[in-house]
Amino acid sequence: MRAGPSQEEIRKHNLGTLLRHVHLAGPTSRAELTNLMGLNRSTIMALTADLTAAGLVREELPRDTGRAGRPSLVVLPESARVYVFAFDVGVDRLVAARVGLGGVILDRRQMVRPRHGFGMDEVVAALAGFARQMRRRTRPDTICVGAAAAVCGAVGRTDGVVRFGPNIGFEDAPFGEELTKRLAIGLNVAVGNDGDLGALAEQARGVGVGCRDLIYLHGDVGIGGGIIVNGRLLGGLGGYGGEVGHMIINPGGRLCACGSRGCLEAEVGERALMEHAGRYGQAIGGEAVRVVIDAADRGDIGAQDALHRVGDWLGLGVANLVKIFNPEMVIFGGVLKELYLGAAAQIRSQINTTTLIASRERLRLRTSALGDDATLVGAAELAFAQVLDDPLEALARLAPS
Repeated sequence: MRAGPSQEEIRKHNLGTLLRHVHLAGPTSRAELTNLMGLNRSTIMALTADLTAAGLVREELPRDTGRAGRPSLVVLPESARVYVFAFDVGVDRLVAARVGLGGVILDRRQMVRPRHGFGMDEVVAALAGFARQMRRRTRPDTICVGAAAAVCGAVGRTDGVVRFGPNIGFEDAPFGEELTKRLAIGLNVAVGNDGDLGALAEQARGVGVGCRDLIYLHGDVGIGGGIIVNGRLLGGLGGYGGEVGHMIINPGGRLCACGSRGCLEAEVGERALMEHAGRYGQAIGGEAVRVVIDAADRGDIGAQDALHRVGDWLGLGVANLVKIFNPEMVIFGGVLKELYLGAAAQIRSQINTTTLIASRERLRLRTSALGDDATLVGAAELAFAQVLDDPLEALARLAPS
């Protein structure tokens, strides 16, 4: 017979719950925390005292309560003192940020890069260089509690190896290990798929807040996805679940970078849109996609036809996902945000004609609230995970930078 949780386990859980709430929701009064967590005032006071002593939160008087009587102290995250490094490895850009507790971006660096132009060593060197620049600008009393990177590729759950990232030229690349070495800050760099981290970001801070069943679709040259079921990310055995971009929607269709034909990525990605619009060989990227969509809005028949064809394939892919997972929300990010706005009618039509009413009747289609930063925000949340799970134990292993 298994014994119940110990007092120390309960305390650890409560500390993490309180810190997570303040991290995600921002300044919260003790009275609100008492109601939210279902604990008494003295327990909330003890928990906030522990987190304050650790330098993770601080307490202030509210600026204006509008009520008579003694005001309840407000608990705030120590955003300027406690931070993580977040990295985003995209097809055509590298981003590094220093993100404070509470999700505040304190510092940021970005490099536009040629597609397929960098190897892993160059990417690692660039990101580590950005981190060193940002670290030199921090106050002496700051502390880094984590580091994580979003990568557009299939990433192992535990080893940070990018098994397959054709759009960035990575294959069996020990990216997490190498970036950990180059950063040299005494912390392992966690690595996640960009679609997975985008889903976590939108659920934590974006349009999907409060939604326990959602699918996030992220597109550029390739298409990735993150699937959250009952509040938890669906990763699969090795962490390679959610590769929705390589779902076959058109057998025998366009050749995909993965070697198959007719993948969602091949039929819906930037290249497909540009070729259908008669712009084969021209520059591709988010701006090029917007040019085609603007042309369609102005009545360009070729652009309209291209957008409708891509919209039909995207709608079919979304319909398949809706039938399998019955999500409450599907979120379109990256260039898929632009495609959705330009082809919403085709997408919704495919869903309505190919899915059961029961699967779609409560479905909401939305665009990313976090925009191009969704995957970066997701990387920051991954980096904060350990300190949010066990705040005091995580800090006990770290020293100020």
